[in-house]
Amino acid sequence: MPHPKLHGRRKGRPLRPGLQRLLDELLPRLRARLPEDGGTLDPTALFAPPRARVWLEIGFGGGEHLAWQAKRHPDVGLIGCEVFANGIATLLRAVEGERLDNLRLFTEDARLLLPRLPDACLERVFLLFPDPWPKRRHAPRRFVQPDTLAELARVLRDGGELRLASDDAKMQAWMLGHLVGHPAFAWTAAQARGALARPGDWPQTRYEAKAVAEGRTPLYLRFVRRSRTPGRM
Repeated sequence: MPHPKLHGRRKGRPLRPGLQRLLDELLPRLRARLPEDGGTLDPTALFAPPRARVWLEIGFGGGEHLAWQAKRHPDVGLIGCEVFANGIATLLRAVEGERLDNLRLFTEDARLLLPRLPDACLERVFLLFPDPWPKRRHAPRRFVQPDTLAELARVLRDGGELRLASDDAKMQAWMLGHLVGHPAFAWTAAQARGALARPGDWPQTRYEAKAVAEGRTPLYLRFVRRSRTPGRM
């Protein structure tokens, strides 16, 4: 497949020595790498001991949500995708401080990872507050696209959950427009206003708190992977 063009930053301000040490010493032990032979990556085998349940977060930012989930679900293996070195270092600080052993990091574009995963291997996927790319000409850069949703539908187990969030009105409409009515996904909200309430197992991040303080209203969207078996959910 052609290498997707990455839009966005890989580095920000120079890191303090302690964070740079984590990138140099801890990241190599936690980095998930794709097989060099072009084969499939078994996500359960990334963890010792192997985890039967695996969750994926795409674009974890500073890693607050990912670390929170890892701490509360030690029996689950979590893979975080992020290219921004400063955010990766921040998450590594939490990993070291909390002694989290159920996290692995893919430090390239998630669009490279998804096609290399086996069918129905993930129990849950998170896409929280992605860059909305608000200009019309930049809309093709948004992660939610027909091809990426097809990959997510393939790698999610039947009954698996796709969680999305955004505080940007255009992005909210874009997500709903692509997912409501999608043959592979069922919206869990009984009615639209149900998306205004953040579930209890969905921690608030600093970015989300800032958005709320600035008067923006986030939506919290939960979709379930429909059954691949005809006649069943």
